[in-house]
Amino acid sequence: MTISVHDCSVSTFEVTLAAFVSILEKAAAHAAAKKFDPNVYLTLRLRPDMFPFSRQVQSFCDHAKNSSARLAGIEPPRFEDNEASLEELKARVVKTLDFIKTIDRDAVERGASREIVFPVGPSKARMQGANYLLHFALPNYYFHLTTAYDLLRNAGVEIGKRDFLGAVPGFTVV
Repeated sequence: MTISVHDCSVSTFEVTLAAFVSILEKAAAHAAAKKFDPNVYLTLRLRPDMFPFSRQVQSFCDHAKNSSARLAGIEPPRFEDNEASLEELKARVVKTLDFIKTIDRDAVERGASREIVFPVGPSKARMQGANYLLHFALPNYYFHLTTAYDLLRNAGVEIGKRDFLGAVPGFTVV
């Protein structure tokens, strides 16, 4: 079996973004059961110098859409970072998922050997596509995704590894 760039990027993002939609639903249910405003989650941080939960979600969505688009050689859409509720964050995850599902598989495959130029703060960086995906895009995506998961878990939302992993393709319990 050959592993494709699309499988390592877009397909992987699809599974984990869909899983996070379910995690956000569990967070909303947790807040309702405990009788507090679910928007409290938006300001949670692991440390004072780290992004809050809302920015973690925005960041992993941006990494999924931007890296997928860059690999495909297309301009990624710009999403405003103005989500002010748990429901709006959920809508952003869904919007990201909807976008990446439109990306052409063959274009992403060609991205493995293409030079990817992308912003890094006020500067730009460049990398060969496969290295960009494996050593920049995926680590950044999973950093923010895991941090968002950990913030909710620490806040008492009853989620576990299976929630994080989502519907793993080909996974069967025997």
